[in-house]
Amino acid sequence: MSNRFSRNVFLISVFILFGCFTSAQVQTSSGTTGSAVQVTIPTSISQDGFTGSVPTGTLSPQPLEISFLDAIDRGLRQNLGLLLSADNSLAARGDKWKELSNLLPNIDVKSQENVQQTSLSALGFRLPIFPRVIGPFNYLDTRAYLTQQVFNWHYIQRERSAAQNLKAAEYSYKNARELVVLVVGNAYLEAIAGAARVETAEAQVKTAKSLYDRAVDQQKAGLVPAIDALRSQVEFQSRKQQLISVRNDFAKQKLSLSRIIGLALGQEFNLTDKAPYDAFVPPSLEESLKRAYASRSDYQAALAQTRAAELSRRAATAQYYPTFDLEGDFGDIGVNPANSNGTFHVAGTITVPVFQGGKTHADVLQAEASLRQARQRLEDLRAQIDNDVRNALLDLNAAADQVEVARSSVDLAEQTLTQAQDRFAAGITDSLEVVEAQESVAGAHENYISSLYAHNLAKVELARSLGNAEQGVKQYLTKGK
Repeated sequence: MSNRFSRNVFLISVFILFGCFTSAQVQTSSGTTGSAVQVTIPTSISQDGFTGSVPTGTLSPQPLEISFLDAIDRGLRQNLGLLLSADNSLAARGDKWKELSNLLPNIDVKSQENVQQTSLSALGFRLPIFPRVIGPFNYLDTRAYLTQQVFNWHYIQRERSAAQNLKAAEYSYKNARELVVLVVGNAYLEAIAGAARVETAEAQVKTAKSLYDRAVDQQKAGLVPAIDALRSQVEFQSRKQQLISVRNDFAKQKLSLSRIIGLALGQEFNLTDKAPYDAFVPPSLEESLKRAYASRSDYQAALAQTRAAELSRRAATAQYYPTFDLEGDFGDIGVNPANSNGTFHVAGTITVPVFQGGKTHADVLQAEASLRQARQRLEDLRAQIDNDVRNALLDLNAAADQVEVARSSVDLAEQTLTQAQDRFAAGITDSLEVVEAQESVAGAHENYISSLYAHNLAKVELARSLGNAEQGVKQYLTKGK
């Protein structure tokens, strides 16, 4: 009896220790602490607006079938960041018209009926022959007024600066489209990676269940000790927990994608694309940098903003220059339209600034500071583009190598698992070897899924860094399917 009690205590202790060990292994295979490929999410996707959208459409009772390109197209229509950028372009167009209005003629038409009584004595007419008060009397005055800035270098330069700001806003809108492609592409790739993890976890549950059933049968037949059945049961339970976790992650990834592309609230959908893999030879570093500087919309926007700052600096200095403006009016005045006379007035004015209390000097200093900041941001962006291109090329090459290694590791791990299962079935080894082989298979699959996601995301990042995201994702991610 004492020996039997001691044996049971020993089995329970081993079971608890093994459960802790297996739990740690599950965390490793799911990418929490293991050696799976670490993917760095681009910081640009966290910019305000680009992770949101304006939901549209009616809720369909049937799940929608959404491909990678469908998601991109929806994002380019409904993503909040893009819609806000379009509004910024509209506001910049309004600013340009506002500045232009200072240079265009301003014409107003007024018509007024006047009733008046005048005191002549108040005006100094106090002779007996003059009455103290005349009136009341009335007259009608209808008149058109014209004002025109014939020459004002300050306004001319401000209008040119506003035109450059409008150009910068239009380039910023194009850049926003590039960011939307990056955001949606990342979200879709994350979701299909999540779907692959669910499929892998389901297969691992089936494998663990098969091992557990076999261990129970062999225990009943007296071929293996109880610890093998307990160990197999712990592995089976751990795999079911992992399946619950990855299913939950996949559901949240789909919600995130739906949020970004603006699906109707609560709309169910299916992903029609799998993670594509196609060997890709990127352009050389020199060619990539040349293409990026010529095509990146954010760089073109920064150039336009710098040019606008230069013109604003000139506009501030132009406040020292003389201006010439013209004003006039033409109308008809009389007791009534039948008894009226035409009158007009024209005046040209030259204004020479002499002293304005330092206001112009202050405007020049502020404009100079803005110009320096614009130039510094331009140089910083130029360096950032160089960094983006180099990082994208490095990530793409590294991810391609990782995919090949991970694919080979999956094959080796599955062969190891098959041999361990055969050895356990033949009674040569215990279930511990099979469990360890299962953990190796799980880790290899996780590494393969992560590396495949990293490789495809690196393609999207390269297309973005070259300023060709909209066309690049179609070329890089659909060719291999």
